[in-house]
Amino acid sequence: MASSDIPHGLATRMYHGCMKYLIALLAVAGIVVSSMALHVHMMDPNAAPPCAISEHWDCGAVGHSRYSWILPKTMDEMDGDAPPSKLHIPVAALGIAAYSLIAILALIGRMWLVFELAQVGFLFAAFLSYIEAYILEKWCIYCVWSQALIAAILLLSVVALLLKFRKKRYSCACKTAADHPVEPASVE
Repeated sequence: MASSDIPHGLATRMYHGCMKYLIALLAVAGIVVSSMALHVHMMDPNAAPPCAISEHWDCGAVGHSRYSWILPKTMDEMDGDAPPSKLHIPVAALGIAAYSLIAILALIGRMWLVFELAQVGFLFAAFLSYIEAYILEKWCIYCVWSQALIAAILLLSVVALLLKFRKKRYSCACKTAADHPVEPASVE
């Protein structure tokens, strides 16, 4: 059966249905990558992380920096000279939670919410990439993978929303045509 043999509405439903599973699969990959980053974050800072490739690619240096926390730690807190003043959450733990929510929302078909979360995630990951590039001057391979995954999820959520809009528009056009049939013009 060629794709041209599939009715338009069925093809749109098939692509939209596949899209939610693809987004959920990418979100699961994001959970795995974020878990690996959290593992590095929780490691002893003196231990060699598995992803310390070169002086510019060192996830241990990134994962143990003050920017690896939501509400970054002060330098005194990082040195252990001062007690923590605020609740600090590892960025990787936030990534696990966000990717989990994206997977659940994708599977139940809430693509608008997936799109909104993916936008926030993409902008947050872009900000962290800025910190890696210009402040730390070191890159974390897990962070780069996560950036690629959230970018793919954002693009796929846009495609899913466009397909959903197209399906709605097509079904409305079909209903209108069925409700108001065009009568053949009489020739006199």
